[in-house]
Amino acid sequence: MTASKDDKTPQVLYSCYYQRTREGEHFIPEHVFSYQISGTMTAWDAKNTYHSKEGDFRLSVRNRLAKFAKQPPENGEFKVISLFLDQETLQEISREINYTAKKTTLDITAIPIASNPLYLSFMESLLAYLQLPQENNQELLRLKIKEAVYLLIKINPELKDILFDFSEPGKIDLEAFMNKNFHFNVHLKRFAYLTGRSLATFKRDFQKIFQDTPSHWLQQRRLQEAYYLISNKAKTPSEVYIDVGFEDLSHFSFAFKKKYGVSPSKV
Repeated sequence: MTASKDDKTPQVLYSCYYQRTREGEHFIPEHVFSYQISGTMTAWDAKNTYHSKEGDFRLSVRNRLAKFAKQPPENGEFKVISLFLDQETLQEISREINYTAKKTTLDITAIPIASNPLYLSFMESLLAYLQLPQENNQELLRLKIKEAVYLLIKINPELKDILFDFSEPGKIDLEAFMNKNFHFNVHLKRFAYLTGRSLATFKRDFQKIFQDTPSHWLQQRRLQEAYYLISNKAKTPSEVYIDVGFEDLSHFSFAFKKKYGVSPSKV
């Protein structure tokens, strides 16, 4: 269950997948407070791998790129409840408590949160709210988002400098960033934003550095990585195409054969 970002309402998501594994990737635009009800989730960024099992709480940090795999329990369902802690609500709370975040150098995508009876009772109450009709329920959900933030900073005050950091990504080394994150299949505007650039500036800087367009370079770099994984690490095409940033196997196979003159299954 979600609320649209366009109307600036808070987002609450209750995910349930029936006896199947789901893999994917995403850009995390807001901090997300999650409770793993059943099943497991593995997420990974360019540096680290994160695991969540039944009963775990976690905080996913905004402005991050991540891949994930959601695994239901045997003969069961994958279930997780997530709260999107939007910037408007966080700014409101920072004013209420008169807190200005200290600058951090945090380079992590997911933070494990130790279980606490207050967190458990909160999530149970939230599940009850989600059973109500969506119409005319947004203000209740907004209050629950605020309650979650106040619980987080009460039980884990060290999170204040993360939650109340409202700075946007600054201009960083484009070459290093792209070589580290090329395998994330997100829009160019996301890459531009995360490197502290407008899309036009990103494309201009990219051309100067790589002597190529972003779209062409990304495809070639992903194919190079796929070739390495298949030929040197004995990976199969179906194992690597998502990992290197392709959306579907057929497109990957077509592009691979066009570049190397042989289908990936024949390498």
